[in-house]
Amino acid sequence: MTSRNPRDSRLRLVSPRTLAAAPRAAVTQRRRPAPRPPEGTPPPAELARMARAVLADAARVAHWADAALRPGREGASSDGKGTLSAASAQRAAADLGLTPDQVHHDWDTARLAGLVEVHGDSARPGWRLRAWNRDDSAVLRGWVAFFDAWSIAHPEPADREPAAVAEVVSAMPQVLSFLQLSAGPVPVEQLLDLLDQRVTELRTERCEVPYVPSVAHHPSDEALRAAPPDAEATAEPSPEDTPLAPLLDWSLRALASVGALTYGDGQATLTPLGSWAVWVKLEQICVAAQSPAGNIEVSAEDMLRGCAQLRPNAARAEYRAWLAARPVGGAVTELIDAARGEDALIRGLAFEALRVVGAPAEPDVRTVADETPLRPYALLWLAEHDGADPEDAHEVLTREEATWLWVDTAAAVADHGEAPLLVRHLESAVQATVPALLAEVRAVGHPRTVQVLVALAAAHPDPALAKAVRRAAFQVHTGGS
Repeated sequence: MTSRNPRDSRLRLVSPRTLAAAPRAAVTQRRRPAPRPPEGTPPPAELARMARAVLADAARVAHWADAALRPGREGASSDGKGTLSAASAQRAAADLGLTPDQVHHDWDTARLAGLVEVHGDSARPGWRLRAWNRDDSAVLRGWVAFFDAWSIAHPEPADREPAAVAEVVSAMPQVLSFLQLSAGPVPVEQLLDLLDQRVTELRTERCEVPYVPSVAHHPSDEALRAAPPDAEATAEPSPEDTPLAPLLDWSLRALASVGALTYGDGQATLTPLGSWAVWVKLEQICVAAQSPAGNIEVSAEDMLRGCAQLRPNAARAEYRAWLAARPVGGAVTELIDAARGEDALIRGLAFEALRVVGAPAEPDVRTVADETPLRPYALLWLAEHDGADPEDAHEVLTREEATWLWVDTAAAVADHGEAPLLVRHLESAVQATVPALLAEVRAVGHPRTVQVLVALAAAHPDPALAKAVRRAAFQVHTGGS
C-alpha cells in the first residue's frame, strides 16, 4: 500500500472547537479602543477584594448551605423563590453564631449576587460561589448584580407612595453619574435638586398633565350633597404630593448598604467600588449607542449573520451592544431560536453570543441540552460555565456528540468558508483515521452528512482520500453499506 491509501491515513488529534473559535475571513475595520477606567480607579484585584468584603457574610451563608444542606434538595423552601426555610435558618444561626434574621438577610443577599441561584422550586450554589476564591471577575460580576438590586436589597418604607418610589429609582442613575463625575463628596441638598429635576423630566416625558374635567354647568345642589364631606381628605395621594427628600435619604442609605457609597454628615461620596461600577454602566450605554457594525436594531439571526465575518473580539463587542439594547430574557430566547435554524454557522455564533450573556442564560441553555442539534453546543457551554477550561470542555461530549458537532461545524464551513478551511477542519475530528471518521459520521445521522462529505471530497487534494469520502457520501445517500 502507498501512504496515500485512506486506510493508513492518520488524523492529527486536536481539541474540537466550534466554528466561532476557528480562523475565518475577516473584514478589516476600525475598532473602538478598549476604554480605560477613570484615573485613580483601583486595579481589578483590589476592587475584587472590596467586593468580597461587602459580600463576605452572604458568601459565608452560601458556603454553609452548600456544605450542610445541599441547596436544591433540602435547603430552601418550595415557594418558587428559593427562600431559606425556618428550620435551615435556625441550623445556620447555630452553626455560624448568627441570629436567624441575619441568616435570612445574608441568604437574600447571596441570591441577589448570584452566589445562590433559584431554579424552579429549589435553590443551588451559583457558579460565582464556585469561583469565589479564584476568579476576581466572577466576584465583581456578583457585586455588580447586588449593586443593580439596591432597591430590593434595602426595601423602601411601606408608607411611601409606590409611583413616587418608582420615579426616584428611575432617576437615581443620573444622581450616581453626577456623583461619579464629581469624584468627591457632594452635599445632599445638591443631590436633592438634581433628583427633583430628573423626576420632573420623567413626568414631562410621560406627558403627565393633570386632568380637570370641564363642565357646562355648575353642579347641582344634589350633587354637592351627595359628595362625601371629606372627599378631598380621602383622595389617593399622587406622586407629585410626595416629598422627595425622604426618598433620597432612603436611596442613599440603600446604596450605602450595598457598598456603593458612603453617606453621612449631609453629604454622599461614591466608594472606589461604586465609582467603578457607575463607570462600567456608562460604558455599557456607550457600547449600546455605538454598535460597531450597526446591528443593534435587527433580529438575533440577522445580527449573528452580520457578525459572521468579524474577528472574535469584534464579534463579541457586537454581541454586547446587541444584548445591552434589550431585556436579557428575551435576548436569550431569540438567540436560542436562531440556533434552532438550519444554518450551522448561526448555531455556533448563537452560542458564542450566549457566552457573552453568561449566567442569566444558564437555565435556558440547560433546557435545550436535550435537543439533538443543540446538545453538543449546550454541553460545551455548560461545562465552560461551570468552570471547565475551554480547551478541555470537549471532554464532556460522548464520541457520538463530538462527531455530530464535527459534522455540524463542517456544514458551516462548507456553506460559508473556503476549501482550505474545510480540509483543516478534518484534523479536528476525534477519530484517529479517516475510515473511522467516515464510519462514525455515517452512524450519527446528521442531516447534512451527504453535503459535508461531498464538499470535503471536492476540497481535499489527496485523490485516494477524496475517493473514499465520495464513496461514503454515495453510501449515505443511497442507504447502502
